This record gives sequence, structure tokens and C-alpha cells, in this order.
Amino acid sequence: MTGDLKQAVETALDDAKARDVAWLDVTNQTDITDHMVVAGGTSSTHVKAVVDRVLEAAAKAGYKPLGVEGREDGEWVLIDLGDIVLHVMLPKAREFYDLERLWTIGTTKSKRV
Repeated sequence: MTGDLKQAVETALDDAKARDVAWLDVTNQTDITDHMVVAGGTSSTHVKAVVDRVLEAAAKAGYKPLGVEGREDGEWVLIDLGDIVLHVMLPKAREFYDLERLWTIGTTKSKRV
């Protein structure tokens, strides 16, 4: 993964005040991406704002998403940036699906920033 994409996503998540951001290195678990990132939003409006900020930052860094799913509802939005797959979720969805646990079974613990 190129550092400029990672930096752009990190900065955008911070600027949009995403909650409990977890970066998961999944390079040894899947070929589809290198990093799975899970972040929270306080409302569907906040989730959409986080997503918009990340998409803007990625575009400025020269990256176009391969796909964006769930943007209309704003409960769980997935952004596929190739080397990074980002999930921005409301607390209820995040707790129910528990992606951090799913992707860290048998690995080292995730890093929250």
C-alpha cells in the first residue's frame, strides 16, 4: 500500500471525527486487500460525512474507489480503495457484526487510533 493513500484516509477519518478507528492488517488472511479499516459514526449523517471526507481525500491523493456500498442508508458504508477497504458503521451495526473480532481471530490484535 502506498503511504499517501493511507495518510489521506487517516487524515480524513481524523478530520471527520470518526470514532474508534481500527486498522487491521489482513495481508496474511486475504488477497482482496491489505488493510481493513473499521470506523464509527454517531449518526447516519455523521457516517455519510465521514465517507464523503474519505472519498474527497482519496480523490485528491489520486485514488478512485473500486466501489462504495450502503451510502444511501448510512448505517454501514463500505468503501473499497483496493489496498484499503473501509467500513464506516453506526454503533449498533458495528457491535452486531463485530468485524474487528472476525478479522483478528488467530492474529495479532488490531490497532486503534
